[in-house]
Amino acid sequence: MTGGQVGQVGQVGQIVVDEPLPLGAGGRGAAEAVRFLRDCQSRAVAVRWVPDRDALPFDTGLLHHLPPPVSWGGSGSSGEPAAWRSRYAYGLLYHRRGPDFVTVMDRRDPAASARFTLERPALLAAFLAVQEPTALDALDAAHRAAVSLLADERLVLVTQGWAVALPPRLRRWPVPCTSV
Repeated sequence: MTGGQVGQVGQVGQIVVDEPLPLGAGGRGAAEAVRFLRDCQSRAVAVRWVPDRDALPFDTGLLHHLPPPVSWGGSGSSGEPAAWRSRYAYGLLYHRRGPDFVTVMDRRDPAASARFTLERPALLAAFLAVQEPTALDALDAAHRAAVSLLADERLVLVTQGWAVALPPRLRRWPVPCTSV
C-alpha cells in the first residue's frame, strides 16, 4: 500500500497496520488506504488500524461498511470510532459481477437500502476503473461524469482529485442469496 506500511499478520485472518492510515489529507493516500481496507473486507480479513487524524476531509459514514479503526489517530476525543464500530457489519455494502454488469447492494442505511445494477457501458467501465485509486484527470469526460454519478450514490469516494470504488467484491457470502 502506498503511503502506509502493512505490519505483521497478528493471527490467521488478521492484519495489524503499523502506522496510521493516511486518510486525513485526502487525495491519493486516502484513496489507497480505502482500497486497502476494502480489499481486506473483500477477503473477510480483520484489520487493526488507526487513521492519521481525528478529522477526515470526507463523510466517514461512507466507510462504515469497512473494518472500523481501533482508535482515532489524534487526540482520540472524537466519538467517531465508537459510532463506526456500532454501525459496522460485514456485508453492508458489496458488489457482484456478472457478464457485462455489476450489481451493488447498499445496506449502510437500513432505512434506505438500495440495489444498483450497473450495465450502461460508461458507468460500468468507470466503476471497474476506480477499483484501483484513479486520478480524475486520468479519466475521459464520460468516465468523469459516470464517477460523479457513482459518488452521488455514495458508491465511490472522491477526495482531492482521486476516486476509488467503495463496495468490496465479497468472497465470503454473509447474506442470504435472495438479498442480491
